[in-house]
Amino acid sequence: MSTGLIVFIVIAVILIAIIVALMIIGRKAQKKQEEQQVQLDAMKQSMSMLIIDKKRMKITEAGLPQAVIDQTPKLLRRSKLPILKVRVGNKVMSLICDEKIFDSVPVKKEVKASVSGIYVTEVKGLRGKVETPEKKKGFFKNLVAKAQEKAGAKMVK
Repeated sequence: MSTGLIVFIVIAVILIAIIVALMIIGRKAQKKQEEQQVQLDAMKQSMSMLIIDKKRMKITEAGLPQAVIDQTPKLLRRSKLPILKVRVGNKVMSLICDEKIFDSVPVKKEVKASVSGIYVTEVKGLRGKVETPEKKKGFFKNLVAKAQEKAGAKMVK
């Protein structure tokens, strides 16, 4: 056997082992996430609140309780989270928002939200529907749209 074939076989075996390991880790993470989702659904409460502000900020700067900051892993403390500053009754508090609904949360409006602890999982408009903002186009899609626009303008002339 040539050395090139042996190197190829070794690399293929290593790649297969990595793929199998990633699949096992992915399944475990998926099971863990499903368990957490069940817990969130069990603790879910519905409440009306006024959204004062929404930002992506570090957990240490968000004004969350110290117990929450202490429980988060050290690596996550530096990452930015979607934070909502809300008024519930006469209390102003900071809540963590679900990443999926963060863009659709209206600012300076009263909403009915599903909250699990300090985590907002769902938002509905109290008076009318919650408007979802138009998604921003990426850089490449903007270039393609401009090129098509110019090509269409040339054909009209």
